[in-house]
Parts: sequence; C-alpha cells; structure tokens
Amino acid sequence: MRFFSEITKQPQIELASRRGHNRAQARVPVLLYSHMTYYERNLPHWHPAGCAIFITWRLAGTLPETLLGKLRNSPEPANRKFALVDCELDRAAYGPRWLAETEIANAVQQSILKGAMELQHYELPAYVIMPNHVHLLVDPRMPIERITRGIKGTTGHVANSVLGRKGLRFWQDESFDHWIRKPAEGEKIIRYIENNPVKARLVTNAGDWRWSSASAPVAQALVPVRGSKAKET
Repeated sequence: MRFFSEITKQPQIELASRRGHNRAQARVPVLLYSHMTYYERNLPHWHPAGCAIFITWRLAGTLPETLLGKLRNSPEPANRKFALVDCELDRAAYGPRWLAETEIANAVQQSILKGAMELQHYELPAYVIMPNHVHLLVDPRMPIERITRGIKGTTGHVANSVLGRKGLRFWQDESFDHWIRKPAEGEKIIRYIENNPVKARLVTNAGDWRWSSASAPVAQALVPVRGSKAKET
C-alpha cells in the first residue's frame, strides 16, 4: 500500500438535504475543493477530506474469476465496471450468500450502527446489507480504510464463528469507494442503496428490508445521530 497527498483549494462543503423519507432529514456533505488523500493496494482510491463517500464491499468468492479477468482488461470506465459487478452480485448466482443468514446480517448491521451511533466514526445517511455484499454512504470522521477494516475485521470473526469456519477469509479484501461530488449525486446514491433489495427482488418495498437504513426501526434509531450532526454544522 502506498500513500501520498495533493493540496488543492481550501474545502468548501455544500450540504444536501435528504428528502422523501419519513424521518428527520440528514445532510450529505459534498466536496467542492479539498485536501485529497490517495492510497493504493489492488485498486486506486481517492479519499478527499470532508466529503461523503459511497463504499461497497462483498463476501470473498462471490464473483467468478472469468468476470474479474474481463473487468481487469476492460477499457470501460470505473462506474460502468461497478454497475456490472453490482448487477452480478444482486443475482447472487455465484459464491456464498452468508449475509442472508439472520444472525450474521444482524451482526454486520450492529457493527455498522455502532460505528455511527456509539463510536461516532462517521455519519450514516444510508446503508444496506444484501445477501453477499454491503453498501454504505458515510460522512467519515476518520480514514475510510480504518472504518472498513474495523467493520470487516469484527464481523468477519463473528460470522466465521457462526459458520464454524477457522482461518478462512470471510470478506473480499478490496472495497469500491466513490466520493460524492454534487448534492444530487448524494440523493441518487441514497435511493440506489435503499432500493437495492427491491431491485434484487428480495422485497416489494424498501422499508420492508430489515437490514437497511430504509427500515423504520433503524431510521428512528439514526434520527438523534443525524440531528446532533446537523446542529454542529
């Protein structure tokens, strides 16, 4: 892994109000100019300070190597590659679906909510836990790699214990992340995340999926956190 940074103009943050939900509005920070931090392992990641970031990671072994090979050699832009991968994951036709097990999905959800409400590592405008992958939209208060490492490390250990597995990888190491550039983009990603179970034909209504920020009990639990963040800004 390598690190370097580039200084650009001073940060100017624009806040997008969240609409169309029966809960207190959350605000999604959007970067206009910022100090940008880059790190690289298998893929490049740009993490500008002071903006919301859309993160996706998956279970290990959930994509066929033939597809991964094609994507590595494809000239398609990153957003197109992500769309292809996410469609394949929604089909859940290859590899494990361990997040469909209630005990494991609950453990992942508890870890995500703990990071927002108890540890306050990030504000959490939206998230969803699918049978083989996870989507988050966060306003981080620490480096993204620390957030994902913490969630994946803790939940991977718990899940392997539930499954009776030892010394085996639960999560794929690499994550996809995309920083939010405009308020409308943040709104679009929130809808994308919370409607993912509907798109995958797991439920008819987004609010019926228990492991999502669209679920009414979860939304109510997140209201105080969002309210306190709004007061700070």
